[in-house]
Amino acid sequence: MELITNPLSLLILLPAAAGLALLLVPPEKEGSLKGLALAAALLTFLVSLKLYTGFDPALAAMQFQLDKPWLPSFGIKYFLGIDGISLLLIMLTTLLMPVSVLASFSYIKESRRAYYACLLFLEASMIGVFASLDLFVFYMFWEGMLIPMYFLIGIWGGPRRIYAALKFFIYTMAGSVLMLAAILWVVSAHHAAAGVWTFSLPALYGGALTAQAQFWLFAAFALAFAVKVPLFPFHTWLPDAHVEAPTAGSVLLAGVLLKMGVYGYLRLAVPLFPDAARVFAPWLAGLGVVGIIYGSLVAWSQRDMKKMVAYSSVAHLGVIILGIMAFEPSAVAGAVLQLVNHGLSTGALFLLVGALYERRHTRLIEDYGGLAKVMPAFSAVFLIVTLSSIGLPGLNGFVGEALILFGSFRVYPWLAGAAVAGVVLSAVYMLGMYQQVIFGPLRHTENKVLPDLSVREWLYLAPLLVFIALIGVWPNPFLSRAQPAANNYIALSKQRTAPVTPEVKIALGGEETR
Repeated sequence: MELITNPLSLLILLPAAAGLALLLVPPEKEGSLKGLALAAALLTFLVSLKLYTGFDPALAAMQFQLDKPWLPSFGIKYFLGIDGISLLLIMLTTLLMPVSVLASFSYIKESRRAYYACLLFLEASMIGVFASLDLFVFYMFWEGMLIPMYFLIGIWGGPRRIYAALKFFIYTMAGSVLMLAAILWVVSAHHAAAGVWTFSLPALYGGALTAQAQFWLFAAFALAFAVKVPLFPFHTWLPDAHVEAPTAGSVLLAGVLLKMGVYGYLRLAVPLFPDAARVFAPWLAGLGVVGIIYGSLVAWSQRDMKKMVAYSSVAHLGVIILGIMAFEPSAVAGAVLQLVNHGLSTGALFLLVGALYERRHTRLIEDYGGLAKVMPAFSAVFLIVTLSSIGLPGLNGFVGEALILFGSFRVYPWLAGAAVAGVVLSAVYMLGMYQQVIFGPLRHTENKVLPDLSVREWLYLAPLLVFIALIGVWPNPFLSRAQPAANNYIALSKQRTAPVTPEVKIALGGEETR
């Protein structure tokens, strides 16, 4: 009974059960699929509100815990719980899912039963990743979400959908295999030291691993998460996946799936291997900054709006990696908030680009121009979301980026200074794109009859606009829940479980800095 009464377990079971139910809908009733999928997504969001209202922001400990034996002989448990980091990411997931379902109503014409079922299965897996406190269950959900996303891209994507889906699957699976090997190593080492089998994360934190073991284990976890972020130079699967995915797939990929790489560092890689993490941190922060500059420059050169937004994600996630690797309270809290901000603003950008594509079946910047004359409401919403993406004060993007840059400057002043260049570049390419699409003459006759935002489009854009404005002027309800968990992450990163030997320092090319 507790599997249903516990809100975390219910949030996983509800969309999974709804997805199975949709697969059983008879063909003659397929017209009801859209409404049923939206109802299931909205109900899941309402259940998630109980997490927010019942969450105690003063506690850094895990809340809403559910601890049930599953495979006791192997120490595997159905162990769920959340802190402030998990809470915000679960809320983001449950918010974006009904938005994605509603945005799919006019876009998806074929195999709708399987499509909406894949969306709901994906939601269950994503929530499971953020709620799992057992490494086996975490890995099960981590791998499980690959399957529905693979089909979303491969079946309902663009002309090169098979190539993009395979590339996404192979890249992510390759990193996941390394993580699985590292998980088995960690669990075996704990069994050798303590005499019991367990996959429980709290039990594995602070384990007595040698510095050499931490080095290789952290490298395996870090590589798997770097692919998912994606961190430069492991980003090459992302533009293809975004461009070929249907609009809802792009929203969920940018809004939630990319966040799982950062979440992996926060929940697994750094707390499990703190000694190695402190040595690797400057290198990962440096790669984040390289990604900021590289992603911004490549985005600037794009003529396809969707590909531009995709490369901008590489830059934005680089800023977040810089924040979490600074191990500084304001930088880490800002990074957690920026995970939510990026999901809102980039998700809205993909929705807007998708709305244009549905009207004109092109995403090329040069095919537009002068849309302010025929689509004034669309132009106003597009402006707000663009300004949010570049971090204008008063909107959500500014709060997170400012905290990251201020906090990381105390630790990595040169890297933080270089990251500012990426912020400036984001304004250059985003405002340049907006100017070319929205202003100027109506060069193409097809654009003169484009309809403005429909009621349905307002319905799925309005919630994102509300949170974009709310976080910009009143971020405390979100930061107050993230800060205790951020402080706990920093405390775990400062644990010393084994001396860092000269061999490990030499392998990394320098001395430990923290």
